[in-house]
Amino acid sequence: MTNKKWAVKRITVNLAAQEAEKLEKYCQQTGRPATDVIRELIRGLSISGESKDVAG
Repeated sequence: MTNKKWAVKRITVNLAAQEAEKLEKYCQQTGRPATDVIRELIRGLSISGESKDVAG
């Protein structure tokens, strides 16, 4: 995946208090912004018929 300017589409996610706290703690522990963590999780989702980019 090439590194392009962001915000092709902006979304809002409503999280339960526990979910938000878990995300915040993870971000504090790893030093990564929530946006990067969520983006990485979305990239890891498998969709039938879609081949995964091995090069990353």
